[in-house]
Amino acid sequence: MDTKPQPSLQDLIEIRSMMERSSRFISLSGLSGIAAGVCALIGATVTYFLWGKRFYPLYELIYTPGGALKKSALFTHVGIAVGVLIAALLSGIFFTTRKAKKQGIPVWGTASKRLVVNLTIPLVTGGFFICSLAFHQLTYLAAPCTLIFYGLALLNASKYTLDDIRYLGLSEIMLGLVACVFTGYSLLFWAIGFGVMHIVYGITMYRKYDI
Repeated sequence: MDTKPQPSLQDLIEIRSMMERSSRFISLSGLSGIAAGVCALIGATVTYFLWGKRFYPLYELIYTPGGALKKSALFTHVGIAVGVLIAALLSGIFFTTRKAKKQGIPVWGTASKRLVVNLTIPLVTGGFFICSLAFHQLTYLAAPCTLIFYGLALLNASKYTLDDIRYLGLSEIMLGLVACVFTGYSLLFWAIGFGVMHIVYGITMYRKYDI
């Protein structure tokens, strides 16, 4: 007769939690999403006012009617985009690190490395693709493609973190596809995708996991 004690329900829960922590990075903070969304909305607002409070396809802004590149306009918009990216990354690292320390989870472990790798591959691919669009003077598709490739990156990385990331990724992809049709409103779609959606996602995640 087998007298080996059976594991209790609490033991099974703890084992499952340990396995999940080893395979998934679960310390993403909702505040990171909120901060990223705020940074994106600030960048979109600055760009909007630089354009004279109007929406234009990006092509009309950085190219002359003859097709010559307006380097000053290009550098301005690239500078804004890089500034938004850096601010969003720094805020994301800060809030995620703080949450991981509270949970006693290492920030740079196997799960987080897999997350970063699977997030980076589509982003880098998208970056090169967007550069090729600019080279061929198809810049009006640049903003929609940032949404699409960002969504693909989230979708690819979702298996190594919280499942909620998958839904954000799918939403970004669908919004990017719509933006491909209405290219004159790329900035508006960009603000919705990187700004509003991140804030809504961040609030949802914060109420679900952080409180």
